[in-house]
Amino acid sequence: MRPTSYLIPLAATALLSACTLGPEYAGPPDVAPHAAQNGHFLRGGDAVQTAATQRNNWWEGLSDPLLNELVQRALAANPNLNIAKARLQQSRAALNLEQANAMPSASGSALYAHAKLPSLSGSGSSTTTNLYNLGFDASWEADIFGANKRSIQAARATSEAAEASLADVQVSLAAEVANAYISLRDRQQRIALGDQSIAAQEQMITLARQRLERGTASNLDILRLQNQLEGTRADLTPLRADMESYLNQLATLVGEEPGALDDKLSAATPLPLPPAAVAVGDPTELLRHRPDIRAAERTLAADTAKIGQAEAARYPSLKLFGVIGLGGTHASDLTKLDDFATILAPMLSWNFLDFGRNAARVTQAEEVRNEAEMKYRQTVLEALRDAEDSLSRFRNGRITVATLARNKVSADQALDLAQQRYRAGTTTLVDVLDTTRQQLSAQQNLLQAEANLTRNFVAIQKALGLGWNS
Repeated sequence: MRPTSYLIPLAATALLSACTLGPEYAGPPDVAPHAAQNGHFLRGGDAVQTAATQRNNWWEGLSDPLLNELVQRALAANPNLNIAKARLQQSRAALNLEQANAMPSASGSALYAHAKLPSLSGSGSSTTTNLYNLGFDASWEADIFGANKRSIQAARATSEAAEASLADVQVSLAAEVANAYISLRDRQQRIALGDQSIAAQEQMITLARQRLERGTASNLDILRLQNQLEGTRADLTPLRADMESYLNQLATLVGEEPGALDDKLSAATPLPLPPAAVAVGDPTELLRHRPDIRAAERTLAADTAKIGQAEAARYPSLKLFGVIGLGGTHASDLTKLDDFATILAPMLSWNFLDFGRNAARVTQAEEVRNEAEMKYRQTVLEALRDAEDSLSRFRNGRITVATLARNKVSADQALDLAQQRYRAGTTTLVDVLDTTRQQLSAQQNLLQAEANLTRNFVAIQKALGLGWNS
């Protein structure tokens, strides 16, 4: 019987009887049924809208061209983002490798040998001979129990998880740039406010000295004013250190050396404030689009497929080998296509006596999959908590800003009145100093509340998983 006469039926039987072991992935568990049923977030209140979110370029809602430029530069050149891109390419290459492993492998060889052999008769003479050979061999492992299919499924899900992780890095990076930019503008505004306060206090010292010359003020009044002035100057020192730190942070986030953005960002500009209407969608949209949830879900799918790989290793494997060779002692022998050697052979192997090794591998794969499911559940719950926390802080932050704005108006009026009365000689310098401190504190508090409100807006975008591009 020719070798192919039994090889073809055997291969066909193996393919027809093939099955895929392991559990079929049926999607992630329903972790938050109540959030999906409610159709809205609990903590947003009237500060947000349930309209669909805009996933791309949310930072443009802050209406700050410099911020837009910095975010785009970071998304193009940040080293951490490029690391995530490299990991994605690695995972795609791994998928290509698994797909290639499921296909037959073939190789060719060519051989020429020249040999000089001694005579066997002992006459002292020798003989020479040449050897020419061309060979071709191929092998293929039949996927009887679905090991290759499961490995491809796992590699594909892993690649998709890497893609989601890249999107998650984009989300975090955009939020980090925005927060650093907000903190920079906050410090610059507070420094400018301190400089204004210093100028006002220096004018008060000049006025006090004029009154001292007229005998209507004392040296104690001037000492109190100077002490307050020095205290204000001292408060500016850590603010300037913070400003330089945020300049350095922004430079590194966009892939530049510290100090590279000083000329562009050193001039103080107003804080960017969030838009009047903030669209947040609903919990179902969050669960569908947040990248870290998608990465956890794809990891769960990959680990589910790996159980099938471990299961298949417990059963026999069938490999098919084939070799074709041409050759002889003359080069013309390579053209004799009707005179070639062939070897076709199936090989069945089964490690049936493994003392529980494969069973342990299956158990290990199952527990890895269970761990991935718990991580998915935890990721979903933490995502919902992040969203609700940021919405609560944003809603209450708007109330705080409105309250402190009214307080600042009152403090401005009180200071103006106190200064008028001091010039008229109807109040003491102590009252003016106290009112000045209150007005400065009101300004600082309002500025800090506005910065926190914008940070809370950024936190909402990050919690919703917005700001990534495929």
